[in-house]
Amino acid sequence: MTASRLVLFATLVSDGMKVTDGALAIEDDRIAFAGNRDDFLAKEDADQFAVHPVPEGAVLIPGLIDLHCHGAVGADFAAPEHQSVTEALGYLHKAGTTTLLASLVTADRGAMVEAAEILAEFAEAGLIAGIHAEGPFLSEARCGAQDPRFLSDPQPEFVDELFAASRGQLRTMTYAPELEGSEELISQLVSYGVVPSLGHTNATAAQTSDSLLFAREQLRSAGVDGFTEKPTVTHLFNGMPPMHHREPGPVAACLETAQRGDAYIELIGDGVHLSPDTVRLMFNLVRARSILLVSDSMAATGLADGSYSLGPQDVTVADGQARLAKDGSLAGGTATLLQIVRETVAAGIPLVQAVYAATVNPASLIGLADEVGSLHYGFAADVLVLDSQLQLVETFRKGQLL
Repeated sequence: MTASRLVLFATLVSDGMKVTDGALAIEDDRIAFAGNRDDFLAKEDADQFAVHPVPEGAVLIPGLIDLHCHGAVGADFAAPEHQSVTEALGYLHKAGTTTLLASLVTADRGAMVEAAEILAEFAEAGLIAGIHAEGPFLSEARCGAQDPRFLSDPQPEFVDELFAASRGQLRTMTYAPELEGSEELISQLVSYGVVPSLGHTNATAAQTSDSLLFAREQLRSAGVDGFTEKPTVTHLFNGMPPMHHREPGPVAACLETAQRGDAYIELIGDGVHLSPDTVRLMFNLVRARSILLVSDSMAATGLADGSYSLGPQDVTVADGQARLAKDGSLAGGTATLLQIVRETVAAGIPLVQAVYAATVNPASLIGLADEVGSLHYGFAADVLVLDSQLQLVETFRKGQLL
């Protein structure tokens, strides 16, 4: 019996299911068993696994996967420094986000390329799962915290440059479908294996529907093993005109597309970007299968209120709310993804659904559905131990207790 062979007895929540009398065994960096306690104890080698104690009423869930994260504990992924990014990833991993994309914001082209070059090193080291570019091909009318000085219509040569700088680690890019050249951009992104994510848009409902359908068709025809067939919507409601009964706009089109199962919608369910009632409504309308819970976490996450940056923009955080210093626009979040899962449960959504939207769906989107996001034999041993109140007790990442 070695320390690399452990078993935890607790309730398991994974893949939309719950096992109340469960067992999870870890061998080195992999899950060796996940299922019923009695079935584990019947295994011939069960006594070779040391029992790892957990609190009474503990719940085990897969490590969470955040596809929209701009930083934490002082680090801004749009202006990365090796030491600060290392510290931020250590914080985020330990806080339960064991897999994430590092998000860029719209900025000077040279700054975005330089940031992609640095973040690519962390992706190649396995510390992040890739890069998300939020811009620069976004609507000026709905730019939110994106600096309008650097917005533009799609530029194919810049996409080539950014993808090359990322050394193939660019995974998703947010775009506004009403911009000239957006269809060509979608085709270009898909050819690189980058998932288009509609957002920061002032498009009509028809423009939105047509663009998501086109992206869906392009992804479906890509024919790459493990490649998602669904585009995404960057933080639904935020960076979009409100839905109106005579002008339903992009929100209605995104909801209709997601309800059909043809797109994923991101929700920042932190109680600031969206009302808990809105989060509950989204789960009841489009179901967990089409939702990606994300944090939109920025540099202030894990720190006190104060002054921070988000790319080229100055941000003031007060009462945990991050807003642009110049006009008060929301500028990212300060909650971890686990906090958002708890907020989602508090809004009335069953834990199994909230966890599904923060694990299975994002894993599928970035081609890691057979590696992370589930408590399943052979998967990476990314496991969160929660107490009965869903507070974090311990985090395992690749079998290592953080």
